[in-house]
Amino acid sequence: MKPRLPFHNHVVAAFVALFACLAPAWADGAKLDALFDELKAADAAGSQRIEQEIWNEWSKSGSAAMDLLLERGRAAMEAGDYAAAVEHLTALTDHAPDFAEGWNARATAYFQMGELGPAVQDIAHVLTLNPRHFGALAGLGMIFEQLDQPDKALEVYKAALAIHPHMTEVLASVERLTKATAGQDL
Repeated sequence: MKPRLPFHNHVVAAFVALFACLAPAWADGAKLDALFDELKAADAAGSQRIEQEIWNEWSKSGSAAMDLLLERGRAAMEAGDYAAAVEHLTALTDHAPDFAEGWNARATAYFQMGELGPAVQDIAHVLTLNPRHFGALAGLGMIFEQLDQPDKALEVYKAALAIHPHMTEVLASVERLTKATAGQDL
């Protein structure tokens, strides 16, 4: 057995190196960087197209099976079957724990179910994996509003706008919360 051990170690090392190189294949970092640069420079109308391109990139897991689980989870949410959505998306996060969009979609399903604790936990995973996820930040702001924490909501909304300055609903929330908290200590 000892003669095979060094060979085994080299084979394992080669596979680890190969998978390390392939791991980010589904997320085109250079393309996303360019899209985020465009997003900051775009006007409100142009930002919608760029935002959709970013969401499309974020939705690529690199696996047809994982993409199918994401699609099924989203379809269940659209149908109002949040429990089924959570089941599909839990399978996705179990099998692809480094795929931020799986966590984000499940956070959305939990939010729709009124399960704010699990939604916040999933948003934490999203932001750990993808700190530029303006959708997760906007969702966190909505949760803080539901928890009657307008100061935290405002802070998170502003962080989302620093990434995506044309989010209409977030802009409206910032304006509303700024007026509501005027004169209050933040």
